[in-house]
Parts: sequence; structure tokens; C-alpha cells
Amino acid sequence: MKNITSVLLISALAFNYSCTTMKKTDTKQEVPSPDASLSSNPFMKKSKLQYEAPEFDKIKNEHFKPAFEFGLKQHDAEILAIANNPQAPTFENTIVALEKSGEVLKRATIIFSNLTSANTNPTLQALDEEYAPIFAAHSDKMYLNENLYKRIKAITENGLDSESKRLLQYYKQNFEIAGANLSAADKEKLKQVNQELASLSTQYSNKLLEARKVGGVFFSDAKELDGLSADEIAAAATDAKNAGKEGQYLLALQNTTQQPLLQNLKNRATREKLFKASWLRAEKGDGNDTRETIEKLAKLRLKKAQILGKKSYADWKLQDQMAKTPEAATQLMNQIATPAVETARREAKDIQDLIDQQNGGFQVEPWDWNFYAEQVRKAKFDLDESQIKPYFEITTVLEKGVFFAAEKFYGLTFKKRTDLPVYHPDVVTYEVFDHDGKSIAIYYLDFYTRDSKNGGAWMSNFVEQSYLLGTKPVIVNCYNYQKPAPGKPSLISYDDVTTIFHEFGHSIHGMFASQKYPSLSGTSVPRDFVEFPSQINEHWALDPIVLKNYALHYETKQPIPQALVDKIKKASTFNQGYMTTELVSAAELDMDWHTVTNESQLIPVLDFEKQSLAKHGFTLATVPPRYHTPYFAHIWGGGYSAGYYAYLWSETLDNDAWEWISKNGGLTRENGDRFRKYILSVGNSVDLNQAFRDFTGHDPDIKPLLRNRGFIK
Repeated sequence: MKNITSVLLISALAFNYSCTTMKKTDTKQEVPSPDASLSSNPFMKKSKLQYEAPEFDKIKNEHFKPAFEFGLKQHDAEILAIANNPQAPTFENTIVALEKSGEVLKRATIIFSNLTSANTNPTLQALDEEYAPIFAAHSDKMYLNENLYKRIKAITENGLDSESKRLLQYYKQNFEIAGANLSAADKEKLKQVNQELASLSTQYSNKLLEARKVGGVFFSDAKELDGLSADEIAAAATDAKNAGKEGQYLLALQNTTQQPLLQNLKNRATREKLFKASWLRAEKGDGNDTRETIEKLAKLRLKKAQILGKKSYADWKLQDQMAKTPEAATQLMNQIATPAVETARREAKDIQDLIDQQNGGFQVEPWDWNFYAEQVRKAKFDLDESQIKPYFEITTVLEKGVFFAAEKFYGLTFKKRTDLPVYHPDVVTYEVFDHDGKSIAIYYLDFYTRDSKNGGAWMSNFVEQSYLLGTKPVIVNCYNYQKPAPGKPSLISYDDVTTIFHEFGHSIHGMFASQKYPSLSGTSVPRDFVEFPSQINEHWALDPIVLKNYALHYETKQPIPQALVDKIKKASTFNQGYMTTELVSAAELDMDWHTVTNESQLIPVLDFEKQSLAKHGFTLATVPPRYHTPYFAHIWGGGYSAGYYAYLWSETLDNDAWEWISKNGGLTRENGDRFRKYILSVGNSVDLNQAFRDFTGHDPDIKPLLRNRGFIK
């Protein structure tokens, strides 16, 4: 996923980028300068590293608060200077000035947001809770500044180039969505709600991080882990030792409902214990229970929407998305849900038949699904996950798979860098070069899970591309793969392989950014478009040329046999009913939480979820949603509220565009250059529906998605 959390934080800081000191001839507002006490603070000036890459060797916990305090004061002064400028409003003295404002605050908050996601600690968590409402109030100072809004409305598009026109429209829309047209009394109400929401969202994220950290399951006997490889058992022993329980084995939790190890664990009691630990992690009635926080968030989001004149939070939130309305998003989800559930029921019967054939004597439960689905797959397609994993060593997948596909399709090359400081020893860095040999980006990767990192996988920017500011992209991808025992290879599943391709799709979207204005640059696009470049990049994982190049046995270095490749392809639609149902049920659940129109509809969390799933026909108990409400981090702490449908919306675009690529030669530089021109390099500077039409020649069609998932032929 694209890390919307950091995007929201940065955008909430009033479109802040490099600061412009206003001349005293333009305004009486004095913009402060840092005093001597801040001279050693690395956030006070641009990094001297290439492309302003973060100086992680200099950044300490104690640097954030002084940078926040100074940055807030500086940015407040800059905003007031722009709003109160006695000169007539122009695009340059208002919009461009806003684009350039907030340099110190931007630099500090973007690093802070990434660290609180990828390598947090109690000090950073406390700062996060302290400053979340402060940053929300700071955002409101700009969005609800009447003088500033009047200046923006007074600017005409006459004489502006197309990107500048787009930026002006973008500002006007964002101010209006944020409440610029409200009465003074309603603005005060909104400010209070925004601060409370910011605090609650941060509290939720911190609770959930701790719930995941302490929610892992310890086992005292290795026999209980039968089915795991020797390396996986060794890693579990190391994790237990690091947790202070030497001699035991720890199976840590990932953020999704289903846990990857469930497909291999032979002991049913072990599977049940691990699944229930996942499902119940944030509803134990302890300090990490998120339910009360969620109920408060849902009520406040409804209140915010009503203050802003909308009947529901989703109606307010989707105004600037491709879907535009919750009805349009729900219509798409319903088209996918029906065939998904029907397919999942057939898959459940296959699994139950296998259990009965083995005289299991029980009905399939959620913790059984992946274990027996893997056996069904092996029986139907003669494909065993253990046969595949030895061909997917993580660095080889990255360099000979992901990078190789990018070289063939776009002409990119990559050079490993060991001279750049990193925020954790596991992080590696590369420099990225374009087809003409010119350097275009710095790319960081953080592969392994740890207690200080949020669950899941994501992409973020440390620095965003902008011709106005003279900056190039500095990007990071974070994952949560199990770190192997020392000296052992990091072997991953095919699903994990596609995740690496997916997140790199976000990264390449950022690398190819080619905008003047940072607010429109790269991945700063609607949520229901941002997943399109990442999802289409997943297809290269199975491209014959790419697969043969990276799927190399970690010991023999021999390429994956064609017979095994054929099995993978034949099995590509296997279990799609399950996987689609868990995804679309989560998306419908998210939309239900955010389409309530009356507070009386907000019943207790678990009851609400049960009611929602039943309403949409998700009554197959063996297929729970991908995220249970108490740990649905995307929507309560990650910026995807009323937006989890975006994965399905983007997947519609992705499969349709992929059919076009496949029919027009596949892995060619011509196709890569076309996709770069119309999709990857435009950011949010054009109408994205038109951009899709320019690439494919037609409006999006859902049928390719349904075909790809095996629901229609």
C-alpha cells in the first residue's frame, strides 16, 4: 500500500514544502529564523546528502520536538504573511508561496511519520500522541483562514499553464472540502473535532502496535510447530529468545487476519491458537483494546461530515476520488462480491470433502482453510508451496526480478549504495538510473518484521520530486517478512513475491514523477488510483522472461523448471473466491462504518461488524474479512477510511490496462514508455480518468478483473 498516513500528515501541514521568506515590502508579518540553540538540529537545513536524503546518522529523538516547535511557528508566520499580503492576490504570491512554505516542518514531520511507522520507540510514540492534535489545529489555521480562502478564490486561470490551472483547482477544492465555506461557529466546532480525531487515530495506532507486539503466541515444544521448516523453527526460537523466553518458540503476528504460517502448521490446536491470537489481539479488555477508540472515531467522523454539510463521512471523503460517491464504490464492490462468495462456497466444499476423505471428523474452520487449501491445490495442480519457496530468495527476487522487469520495460538500472546512513541496520539502499544513464532517485528497502514496526507493507517518500523546489525522489519500501536465522537464506512465498512487485509499483510511480508542483507530484493522487500502478506491476512476477530470470534455486542457482512454472500459472486462479471475499468483505465493512447517517446506527464494534457482513451476504464463517474491525489499521489509523474499496477500483483499472499491454506486445520498451507517459509520470496534474483513456483507448471495464480472478471466461 501507499503510506497514506504520512501523506495525510504532510498534506495536513498546509501543502508545506521549502519555505519562502516573505519580503517586508510585501507584508508586515515577520517570519522567524532559527536561533543558535537549533544550530545542530539536522532539520533546520537541507541535508547535504545526495537528493537531500535523510541524515539518519545525525537524527536523534531529541531533535523532533524543537524542530516541530520552530517549524510550526515559522509556517504559521508564512501562512499569515500570504493571507495578509496587501498586494492583490496572484498565482505566484499565493498558490506558489503556499507550495514553498513550511520547509522545516515538512522535513521533520516526513521523517517522523516514517520512523513512527517503521522503527518507533516510546519517545516517538509519546510525541506522536502529543503533536497529533497540534498538527490538526495547525492545518485548520490554514484551511479555515478566511482571508487566505478569499485570495485563492480571487485568482483566475487566465494565462496559467495546464499544471498551474490544475493546482489552482486543487487548492480551491481542498479548502472547500476542509470547510472554508463554513460559518465562524461551525469552523470552531470543526477545529475541535479535527483535533480529537487526530488524537484518537494516533492512540489507536499505538494501541494496535502494542497489541500486535504482545499478541504473538509462545510454544514450549517444537513438536507443536510440525510442518514448519527447520529455518522457520530456528527463527521462532530466536524471536522467543529476543522476547526474553529462551527455550521457547514465538510465532509473531502479522497485521492480516490469516497468518502466513497457518498453511504449513500440521497441528490443528496450534493453528487454532495462532488464528485466535490474531483475531482477538485488540479486543481483550486490556490497555490495547481498540474498540472504545473505534466507536469514538466513528461518531466523530459522522459529526465532522454533518458539520461539513454531508449526510455521511463517506459522502464527504469521496468528493475528490475517482469514484466520487459511496454509491459508485459500493456498486463496483457488489459486482465483485456475488461471484466471489459463490466461488468461495465451492472452494469450501472442496476443502470439506478433503477433510472428510482424511477422516478428520470436524467442520472446516478459518484456521483450517489455508492448511487444507494448500493440500487441495497440490492435489488439483500438483503444486506444493514448499516446492516453490527455494526459488524465491528475497534479494534475488528484488534484483533479478523486480529490477530486471523495470530495466526491460522502462530502461532503469540500479546500483547498490553502502555509503548512505539508514535508520535501522536491516535497511539497504540503491541509486536508480534512467534509460539514458542519468540518476533519478534514491531507493531504500526495509524487508524484515520487528516489534518497532507497524504490520503490512508500504511505500513512502522521504523526499518528493518537484521542479519548483529542485528535488528528486527519495523513496522507501517497508515489508514485514520473517528475518531468517543468522546465515540462512530469506526464502519467501509466491504471495510475498507479488507483494515486493506491488510495493515497487508504488515506488516507480514516485520515481517517474515529473511535476513542477509538489502537491501534484508522483503518488499524490486519489486513493482509488494510487493502487493502480502498484497492482499492475504485480503481473510481471509471472511474466515468462522475468520469472526465469529471478526464480533461481537458492542452492543450485538453477532456474525454476518449466513444469513448475506451468503449475503456478494453472493454479493462478486457485482460491480466488476466498481471497476476493476476504478483501471485498473488508471493503464493504469499511464503507458501512462510514456511510452511517445517524449516531444511533453505531452499535458496539463487534455487533456492527456482524450486522454488516450479514447484510452483504458474507455469511460463510470460514472466510472472515481480511481485517477484523479492531485491527483494521487501514481505516482507523492509516488514511484509508471510506477508501479500502480503492484496491478493487484500482484493480479494475489494472486488469483492463494489463490486457491492453498483453495484446500489444507485453514486456517492450514501447509499452513501458507509453505507460510511463500517460500513467506514471503525470501525478495528479491531469484528469486521471482521461489519462486512463489515453493509455487504453477506452473507459475502464470490470470484465478483465473478473476474468483474471477466474469468475468469468
